[in-house]
Amino acid sequence: MSDGKTCFFIGNRHTPSSITDQLAEAVERHISEYGVNTFTVGHYGGFDYLVQGVLKEAKTRHDDIKLYLLAPYALTQKREIPESFDGSFYPEGLEAVPLRYAIVQANRYMVQNSDYLISYCHHIGNTRNIVEYAQRREKKGLIKVTLL
Repeated sequence: MSDGKTCFFIGNRHTPSSITDQLAEAVERHISEYGVNTFTVGHYGGFDYLVQGVLKEAKTRHDDIKLYLLAPYALTQKREIPESFDGSFYPEGLEAVPLRYAIVQANRYMVQNSDYLISYCHHIGNTRNIVEYAQRREKKGLIKVTLL
């Protein structure tokens, strides 16, 4: 998907829009300071919606960045790709995963294959589990996690 640095996003479905400025600052820092040029985000909740908007805006200033929509159900559901995005991404091996576990497995795949993770996680659940998994990987130097 990318030859440069990659960043994935994960957050709670009921994320308040009040974090938009903080999210935009984190995205800008990842582009300008960390050299991230490829971003992947899902499309199932409030956090994902906020991220999509911030990424579209960032692309107006940084036309060289690539934006991808994570599509864990691509084999069974068609999803429209947001304006300004470069495509969708279906993780390798996901076709063998039962449908009800597809999003969890897709998120794990992205954590395993990204250089950075930006997250808003203030509730118990699968998002928290993925963030804790990423933090364990961060201790090994495998990913850098930014919590909003």
